[in-house]
Amino acid sequence: MALTPLQDRVLIRRTEIEETTSGGIIIPESAKEKPAEGTVVACGKGLRKDNGDLVPLSVSTGDTILFGKWSGTEVTIDGEDLLIVKESDILGIVH
Repeated sequence: MALTPLQDRVLIRRTEIEETTSGGIIIPESAKEKPAEGTVVACGKGLRKDNGDLVPLSVSTGDTILFGKWSGTEVTIDGEDLLIVKESDILGIVH
């Protein structure tokens, strides 16, 4: 199944988090925080102004981004956990 976000929404695949620290300590599942970094999987077309003009998104598919810790809605598509956020929840693009 494919999903295309609408308007100014962006579909994100979270970056995998490390299982161990640099010192070799294994981090238990209960102590892990969800990463606030991910890769854009799909984008909507953008928002429309009151006059009908389309404002395109600042991000595109494949961009690595940072987003707010509590942002978006978690969805599962084809067994993969993804996140849908509004463009305004995206903090920046990692270069």
